[in-house]
Amino acid sequence: MELLRRAGSTGIALAVLLGLFGVFTHARAQSEMGADLDRQVRELALAATRVGAPGANRAPPRVEVVVGALDPRLHLAPCTRIEPHLPPTTNLWGRSRIGLRCLEGASRWNVYVPITVKVFGTALVATALLPAGSVVSAGDVAPGEIDLAEEPSAALTDGAAVVGRTLARAIKPGQGLRAADLRSRQWFAAGETVQIRASGPGFSVAGEGLALTHGIEGQTVRVRIEGGRTVTGQAVGERRVDLAL
Repeated sequence: MELLRRAGSTGIALAVLLGLFGVFTHARAQSEMGADLDRQVRELALAATRVGAPGANRAPPRVEVVVGALDPRLHLAPCTRIEPHLPPTTNLWGRSRIGLRCLEGASRWNVYVPITVKVFGTALVATALLPAGSVVSAGDVAPGEIDLAEEPSAALTDGAAVVGRTLARAIKPGQGLRAADLRSRQWFAAGETVQIRASGPGFSVAGEGLALTHGIEGQTVRVRIEGGRTVTGQAVGERRVDLAL
């Protein structure tokens, strides 16, 4: 998923700004500042495409941008030069915003336009209604195009990692499967003997211990090792724990 985010950042930023360009083109018929604003948007679009560009052999996902409206309660002073900008730490993924600031006018102002960025890519979708609590089989999923940015949870693309897993919620036909849709696996129970691994630059240590808590996928677990010492690690597989160093 992260690779898709990076690969799509170029197309996203460009599509967002070109979407705004369409809005500003309409404003051009109403204001003489339109031409300058169009130029500013184009310059920002070019600058944004230099960030997170995909590899030479990887095309960005298909992107659609829905531009919202300014708060109707705003009463902005006339401005002869408006600059569009990306707010700091802006994530052009799903619901986001673009900034517009007045640089030359009776008073300076800075406002934000809401946008929704849709990033379409291939992921696993349900082939039929899958109830919550059901176990996913190979025939329950197939590749399909979805809006990867619709939800914060990562879209799933590897069928081998999904088949046999239990669903935490119901999935509609054609709906994409997300990491949050799967129940966390329990790799072992408290009281079981587990294999411990600790590694770092230039070293690797392995041993055994007694699990003091259940080993739930993605959660920390406490293990008692030889000598009675208790250590904390993460359950990573069947009776396997990686120590947090």
